[in-house]
Amino acid sequence: MNEIQALLMGIFQGLTEYLPVSSSGHLAIAGELLNVQDPDQIMSFTVAVHVATVLSTIVILWKEIIWIFKGLFKWDGKLNNEQKYAINIIISMIPIGVVGVFFKDYIEQAFSGLMIVGCCLVVTSLLLGFSFFAKPRSKENISFIDAFVIGIAQAIAALPGLSRSGSTIGTGLILGDKKENLAQFSFLMAIPPILGMALLDVKDMLEVGVEKAMAGITPMALVIGFVAAFITGCLACKIMISLVKKGKMIWFAAYCAVVGVAVIIWQCFA
Repeated sequence: MNEIQALLMGIFQGLTEYLPVSSSGHLAIAGELLNVQDPDQIMSFTVAVHVATVLSTIVILWKEIIWIFKGLFKWDGKLNNEQKYAINIIISMIPIGVVGVFFKDYIEQAFSGLMIVGCCLVVTSLLLGFSFFAKPRSKENISFIDAFVIGIAQAIAALPGLSRSGSTIGTGLILGDKKENLAQFSFLMAIPPILGMALLDVKDMLEVGVEKAMAGITPMALVIGFVAAFITGCLACKIMISLVKKGKMIWFAAYCAVVGVAVIIWQCFA
């Protein structure tokens, strides 16, 4: 991977990690178009952009993160709002944790072709469209049960082409949770799984050898990809929070439908 490829891939990762269009699906498409196809030789890049997107979340939502930690260790005889929020995040992590531990290899096999990416993008479009038109009763707070269901949506979205943010926010909207709360919760609940994915990638790097994991990319390209993913991640995170509050997810549904159908047609005639 050269510097230009790293820049473009970093931009794709940063933007699509937060926008509801599937970062994994777009990276698979971009990798095909840019001829970046050997996962063993870009493991270091994968780790770098995952860490960059986590840092962008922390930068944009630092006030919310400090709010959680400040109230986390207070106790006045009952759970406070900060503790309930932290418990919700832990509950939401359970499904993706199970998938990461027991089904990681099966998920990776799904990245072997773009047809599943196209199909999953269409599914993402349908979910976003349904969540836009559904009008359930709006709940003030995300319940423990809702957090678990949203966590299941996040686990299913491990498939390439299914948007993590689109699946979690869309599921929350269908459950009747307030859109003002969902984008923030969706991004905060993603921090532990993304870090977990990075740690698993580090483990894989050690297994194949650091030299091999770095063989396909220069240090400068690695830095460029990291910076690109971080900057665009910050931008996309802020934009997405604003768009969810304004209820404009339907535009992403249309985008995912167009891209998904285009990829399916492309693969049918490839």
